Amino acid sequence: MLESPVLSKVNALFEGKSAVVASTMTPVERRASLSLASIFALRMLGLFLILPVFALEAGKYPGGDDPALIGLAMGIYGLTQALLQFPFGLASDRLGRKRVIVFGLAVFAAGSLVAAWAPSLTWLAIGRAVQGAGAISAAVTALLADQTRDVVRTKSMALVGASIGLMFALSLVAAPLLVAPIGLAGLFVLTAGLALAGVAVVIWWVPAEPLQHKNMPRGRLLEVLRLPALLRLNFGVFVLHAVQLAMWMAVPALLVQAGLPHEHHWWVYLPAVLASFLVMGLTLFPLEKRGHLRAVFLSAVGLIALVQVGFGVVAASGAPSVSALAVLLFVFFCGFNVLEASQPSMASRVAPAHARGAAMGVYNTLQSLGLFAGGVMGGWLVKQVGAPGLFAVCAGVMLLWLLVAWPMRAPVVNASGLAPKAG
Repeated sequence: MLESPVLSKVNALFEGKSAVVASTMTPVERRASLSLASIFALRMLGLFLILPVFALEAGKYPGGDDPALIGLAMGIYGLTQALLQFPFGLASDRLGRKRVIVFGLAVFAAGSLVAAWAPSLTWLAIGRAVQGAGAISAAVTALLADQTRDVVRTKSMALVGASIGLMFALSLVAAPLLVAPIGLAGLFVLTAGLALAGVAVVIWWVPAEPLQHKNMPRGRLLEVLRLPALLRLNFGVFVLHAVQLAMWMAVPALLVQAGLPHEHHWWVYLPAVLASFLVMGLTLFPLEKRGHLRAVFLSAVGLIALVQVGFGVVAASGAPSVSALAVLLFVFFCGFNVLEASQPSMASRVAPAHARGAAMGVYNTLQSLGLFAGGVMGGWLVKQVGAPGLFAVCAGVMLLWLLVAWPMRAPVVNASGLAPKAG
């Protein structure tokens, strides 16, 4: 039977409305996304407040005349974080996400208090190591994936990425202002308070966990390591965060060389971060709905590779300008934010539901190892081959990632999946 033109238009209208409804967050999905993004924000603000002032303030402690020990105290957080991401993710599959998140935040708060009390640089390093032991990123990401449908998950992950980016920008402004009256110890006490505020968010705001976890088979490490799509994403998150931290071993010095004092660097960072969020919202989500996620993903990887080339050219010129560096940072954050939103979303989709915590544990382990490797290798490269050599290596690593990621296919979006009910 032939369908009339009028009936065709009516059907198309209803199909269009159905697609819009499917891609709109439900109240539970909004609550889960906002609450879990706030946990990341509270925890990352505490971490980021330390970073801009740590090297200078740590030098005032007994033992602070040893740059290697200062570097260890700074980087050991990423090492313990990397070692415990997978166990925490696996535990969240077995014991429940919220229970593991609360425990991890409590450990993070305890480490912050140890660092606040620390009478020496050695104890400061111990406090930082305990902070890193509160490795909740995998459990939080897995819980967010549990509580959102595929069709809105990238949007949810983008909220998390945006919260982290905003906290980074805020910390660059707030840290120098706060450390003067309260010192490094006071910043660590503030960090502990922010972690405990995160515990309150988990208990009273985050929706209840889906019931299906109680009877699910349990994920295993070998199962998630056999999936090529996950292996590509794990390699990618390692490279992305290694490059991110490595380039920051040279970018601040370039800004100073361009005539911008260190205390004014946020004049460049903050507008670049905020403008990049706007670009991400106008490009990533509409193009994902049209089935172009793979193209956007690969373009973002290539874009960051080109940015590294640009930084290398500027560094080699010997006369960097603030405007050139600002443009490069803006383009970098555009690509970085797209990848920060899309990568964990894709990893959570391709991972088996019963092994999602384990899969995100491996993913976040590689992320933490990338930060650790980026800091160590970035400092070594700047010392050995200078800033131009550092950026050349970063560009080469990004191009290698592009080759590894090229065979990938965007995971199928399940637009009809129902979000779990709030408890």
